[in-house]
Amino acid sequence: MAISKFKSNLKTATLALLLTAGAAASAHADSGGVRVANTPKYEQECAACHMAFPPGMLPAGSWQHLMGSLNKHYGTDASLDDATMRELSAWLKANAGTYKRVSEEPPQDRITKSAWFLRKHREGEVPADVWKRASVGSPSNCVACHTNVAKGSFSEREIRIPK
Repeated sequence: MAISKFKSNLKTATLALLLTAGAAASAHADSGGVRVANTPKYEQECAACHMAFPPGMLPAGSWQHLMGSLNKHYGTDASLDDATMRELSAWLKANAGTYKRVSEEPPQDRITKSAWFLRKHREGEVPADVWKRASVGSPSNCVACHTNVAKGSFSEREIRIPK
């Protein structure tokens, strides 16, 4: 009887530990610590024109708006076939940001107009003339300054602002 109760308690403790670890990993993902790799289709379709922004940078609602208006995607027709549209929309929704910093949809669904982006790139941190440099071009050109974007890292330690 004692061994049976011990095994039952051990199973319960193991399950609790696994659930706690899963919740911690999920919370870590929501803090931006774990990044999902972009799918080849997302890279092919989106990175053909601009950086393939990590889906966690916008909430699901913003991705839904963007995918629903690709025929006028910031002044360009970026329409996709139905199958690709469904596939990418589902992937973006499933991997959209859910943590506090992306809880609200930014104006025009632009990452560069989100409160967290503006706070991280405020005038005291990034002088206004940086955005006008030919080597940078605009605030949406993350790869100009963030040296490890290809690995999904936007760490401040890895920033190199070009001349």
